[in-house]
Amino acid sequence: MDEPEVPEEARKILGGEHWVVWRNRSLLLFDRVPVPCAVCRTDGEILLANPAMAAEWGTAPGQLSGRNVLELFHPNAAAQVHRIVEAVRLGRRSRYPIEVRWQTPDGARRYGELTADTVSDTDSPMWLLVLLRVLGEEPRPRGGGAADPAPEEAERAAPIELRILALAAGGHTTAQMARETGLTVDGVNYHLTRLSRRWGVGNRAELVARAYVLGVLAPGVWPPEPS
Repeated sequence: MDEPEVPEEARKILGGEHWVVWRNRSLLLFDRVPVPCAVCRTDGEILLANPAMAAEWGTAPGQLSGRNVLELFHPNAAAQVHRIVEAVRLGRRSRYPIEVRWQTPDGARRYGELTADTVSDTDSPMWLLVLLRVLGEEPRPRGGGAADPAPEEAERAAPIELRILALAAGGHTTAQMARETGLTVDGVNYHLTRLSRRWGVGNRAELVARAYVLGVLAPGVWPPEPS
């Protein structure tokens, strides 16, 4: 079997003059890592994608090369993308979460978190290592057009939101909730803000109270848990 052709820029990323060794190692790692991930240019163009990322789109890894990650995953807040642009401009190496939504080829509407690590060394330009955490799936429409959802639909919370609400009701800090759920602090704050806007409350105490009023959290249970 012929060896896959690797772009020159990817060769540099994978180890300079030792690109053959590092290419084989990195491709083996990409094949085995169950988390969807990709190597991108700083403008979001995908250079390499692993099978888990390709499976999210029902295709092969090579078919994602050349596509832009921000065309596949739609950010919920432009400010989160601007932080990465600014980090690239200033040459900062750090990790940046982006809350995203996307629609899979089979029509499922999912939401999750992209984590972009800015990476570089002395011999190569900066690039991005992007990892995807799938947090949930939105209910599919039942047909009948684009009517507004019923009140009970708007009051529902996704499983990750239920977990965060229960932890908030138990007095956990944002950092503790992040550790318990495997999210970043920004990810937890995103869900808390989204719930607060949905239910029209102004702070965390009101949010927890509203969750009990709506029956989202089980009354008379400690530690708190979803109903």
